[in-house]
Amino acid sequence: MKLWMMLKSTLIVIVIFVNFFPSFVSANNVIYSKEVAVLVYHHIDDQVEGSVTISTKLFERQLGALQRQGYNFITMDQFKSFMKDGAKIPDNAVLITFDDGYESFYTNAYPILKKMRIPAVNFVITKDLDNPTATLLPSLSRDQIRKMRKEFSNIDFQLHSDQLHAMKDGKPMLNNRMTTNGVTETQEDLKQRVIADTKTCMAKLRELDGAKSIDSYAYPFGSYDDFTISYLNEVGVKYAFTTKAGLTSKQTDPMQIPRINAGSPYIRPHSINNLINQSIRNQLK
Repeated sequence: MKLWMMLKSTLIVIVIFVNFFPSFVSANNVIYSKEVAVLVYHHIDDQVEGSVTISTKLFERQLGALQRQGYNFITMDQFKSFMKDGAKIPDNAVLITFDDGYESFYTNAYPILKKMRIPAVNFVITKDLDNPTATLLPSLSRDQIRKMRKEFSNIDFQLHSDQLHAMKDGKPMLNNRMTTNGVTETQEDLKQRVIADTKTCMAKLRELDGAKSIDSYAYPFGSYDDFTISYLNEVGVKYAFTTKAGLTSKQTDPMQIPRINAGSPYIRPHSINNLINQSIRNQLK
């Protein structure tokens, strides 16, 4: 009994050490296999503060810490091959994603990703391509997307809707029937609106050669339902990303891919390792 208690205490100490001092963990340590931790960011900026904004220094330190801890960054194409065909991926695989298509991705995040040779995918609100400086936070331009794709082909650009990253009457426009002048949309009206918007978004990104295949979507505000999934499937969306935390395996619904929020100023470099471990523990429960 005493031996068991000593072993149990030792295990607890090891778990605490790994979680709070991950830099001492061997880079060869297999934390998980045949799964992907998808991380999500929004805005990288040294002047603006916000709940989804982090500094360039913190972003680079996060990525560096993940590399030292033995995580391996994969491309969007590797991720899709894994989901579709069960293609081999490295242990401790990580996919970096960004939402909203802010210009700060080009000015602040991209130089770091390019220098460290880390792939990423940005889900773009394509209506903002027409006037990038009109938004509260400046957005990516067509020329900036073309330049990044030409310089570093492992940077992809995918769908975050054209006009549907918006709220009306307090409800996300993607999966709610809208009321205009007292008239509420039918379900068929909503379907045609989502399909038309997604086709527009696809066309704009294909024109820019945004990715080898434009077939992936990040739900605006993380809001969707079974109807949304079926409408997106109908126009060729094969992978869709949520705001729910967790790791992705071959068994994960490709239209409900979880992501771990790494883009908060309160998430220190070692904390992402903790969040990934928490997701693993939650899956084991």
